[in-house]
Amino acid sequence: MARKGHRKTTQPLDSVTDRFGWQSLLNAHIAALEVKNFALATIGQRTKYIRWFALWCIERGATKPGDVVKALVERYQRYLYNHRDAKGKPMSFPSQHKHLSHLKSFFSWLARHNHILFNPASELELPKIGYRLPKAILSAAEADKVIEQPDVNDACGLRDRAMLELLYSCGIRRRELAEMKLYSFDRDRKTLMITQGKGKKDRVVPVGQRALDWIERYLEEGRPKLVVDPNEQTLFLSTLGQQLEPDSLTEYVRRYVESAEIGKKGSCHMFRHTMATLMLENGADIRYIQAMLGHADIRTTQIYTQVSIRKLQQIHKLTHPADLPPPAPEPEASASDPTKENVNDSKANEPQGASPRLPSDDENPSNSDPK
Repeated sequence: MARKGHRKTTQPLDSVTDRFGWQSLLNAHIAALEVKNFALATIGQRTKYIRWFALWCIERGATKPGDVVKALVERYQRYLYNHRDAKGKPMSFPSQHKHLSHLKSFFSWLARHNHILFNPASELELPKIGYRLPKAILSAAEADKVIEQPDVNDACGLRDRAMLELLYSCGIRRRELAEMKLYSFDRDRKTLMITQGKGKKDRVVPVGQRALDWIERYLEEGRPKLVVDPNEQTLFLSTLGQQLEPDSLTEYVRRYVESAEIGKKGSCHMFRHTMATLMLENGADIRYIQAMLGHADIRTTQIYTQVSIRKLQQIHKLTHPADLPPPAPEPEASASDPTKENVNDSKANEPQGASPRLPSDDENPSNSDPK
């Protein structure tokens, strides 16, 4: 298993001695990203997507980045759109957007540093990815049912219970959970320090007492059975005593969601959505939700105002005319009602068809002499 900070060895695209070849220019581009302190995850994605495009181009005769023309880039975009996996499922538009956005950045860098004569992707229009809501949100009862799935009688089950509690309590990302350290917790203040999260930003978030209790139990009973290197500072360890991979976390959580039989599918990010939605429904200010989730833009957090349907349902029930009870009919006055009799008597004494009496000139204030 590859450790953090070490890239997996891959087959070169071509000869690294060719300074205008794919591999040489890709290595130079990655080195430039490292100098600018880009996140390892971003560098890994950039490398993966450019390698895929390079291999596709080499099969079609474009053996160097300088051989790529605008028509070939547009052809690759159509290829992504028509691509189907082993199950016949098309590539999603967000995935297509990722492929092409990394491609545009790579060729923009090549042209800006005079490695190619022109940028063939400069006029490439990225697909619109739309505005999508989270697919599944758990209720509080459903979240508790999923969290109770691990068998806490062994070290791995105790570890998984502590991880699920932490995901639910803090809404952190799976990579942030995988990279959690022993010193990340302040037990006295009941806070968690997230170091170098998405966008290389640090933040401090509160941790619930229930989650803290399970982490304490994991540290006392579970982690000593998993640790191999006494100097290892990672909080949650694999059976080999190493840091867990984000993909492994996804698989663990997905299995617990399925075993809970709640009729919903999801993994680590489901707990992030659930935490934000339930806190918002219970009255939390959206600015505090933004701070906990680590969103740079409040518009990203505002998506949960549309998922949080409970308050909207209450307003709909109280105000929509179709759900309101019919107005009560006005009570009819009885024959013995003296008020009704007086009104009828006064109307009977009035001459029929008589118009209302207008004030005379003497009674009209507008005609009186000013004093």
